[in-house]
Amino acid sequence: MPHLPFAVHVIDRFNRNAYTREVEQHFRIRHDIYVVHRQWLDLARPDGREVDPFDTDDAIYLLGLEQGRGVVAGSRLIPTEKSNLFKNLFPHLAANGVPVGHEILEWTRFFVVPDLRGGQKSSLAAGIMLCAIQEFCLTRLKTALIVVCEDFWFDRLSALGWQPRRLGAPGRDGGAVIVGLQIRIDPEALECTREYYGIAGSCLWSGRPSERI
Repeated sequence: MPHLPFAVHVIDRFNRNAYTREVEQHFRIRHDIYVVHRQWLDLARPDGREVDPFDTDDAIYLLGLEQGRGVVAGSRLIPTEKSNLFKNLFPHLAANGVPVGHEILEWTRFFVVPDLRGGQKSSLAAGIMLCAIQEFCLTRLKTALIVVCEDFWFDRLSALGWQPRRLGAPGRDGGAVIVGLQIRIDPEALECTREYYGIAGSCLWSGRPSERI
């Protein structure tokens, strides 16, 4: 089993003050990835931070922190009872309405910095983040995620045992085909993901914020 290059920290309204530097770093990385490289120019901001209307106190950030470097990967989860990207901006991707419930979270802004990506194959860094998302949701007794994503994610998540389900017909956003998915959270999906990436044990940081690397 490979040594994991970073752990994933859970950052929410209760501990965000301890992670101010990392949260700001992740906003700037998001800008580099989504605005500069992917050319999502409607997200551009003069301050070089990619922040949208859903980066509120309700947002939960899962950030991969590497020793001596800081943020190298991340993702965002939002309670579906609150305003979220799927419900507010892409409701047409769910034929019977966007799922809402205490046990369901919306998943957005998944990224890995370019030098840790795997080219044609999903990287270990991506696997760490995916395992961390399943782990976190299981510890919080969540049963599903909803997500608006590019269509290729359906096959990618199916291969990991996440049992994605399309909620409606595909749409287009710019030049990309996008879909609305509901994804299952369960221990079997976590174990399948760990096996796929050769990961043993938890990917979540278990120490205090003051002890972080």
